[in-house]
Amino acid sequence: MNELAERSGGLWRPSPGSVYPVLSQLQDEGLVAVSDAEGRRVFSLTDAGQAHVEEHAEDLHEPWVVAGEGPRERVQRLMQGMAGLGAAVEQVARLSDDAQAARATEVLDEARRAMYRILAGDEPAGPPEPGEG
Repeated sequence: MNELAERSGGLWRPSPGSVYPVLSQLQDEGLVAVSDAEGRRVFSLTDAGQAHVEEHAEDLHEPWVVAGEGPRERVQRLMQGMAGLGAAVEQVARLSDDAQAARATEVLDEARRAMYRILAGDEPAGPPEPGEG
């Protein structure tokens, strides 16, 4: 899972709950085999799995691939912004008083509404006023 996150440039961070069921299904289908190496499960393609990959190579690609560098960079910028926001929210959750937490909740609600306005093409001329939306 770390390898997937690294290869995708942080765009895809799958959880064990999404990876292991798929690996189990592929194992049931005879496409992957599992072995133990230094106390860790290692999955590898079987001959049937390799044949499947070769037969369907044009249909198979990394799930995080997007059409061109522009969209990839856009997604990375948005995800980096979201990670920064998440870190700030975590600090507010830990260190704020009730009034600060309430204001932070308002700001997050405003941000969510603003995101949907962007997609709707219905952005106000300037930043939204507190309580607007």
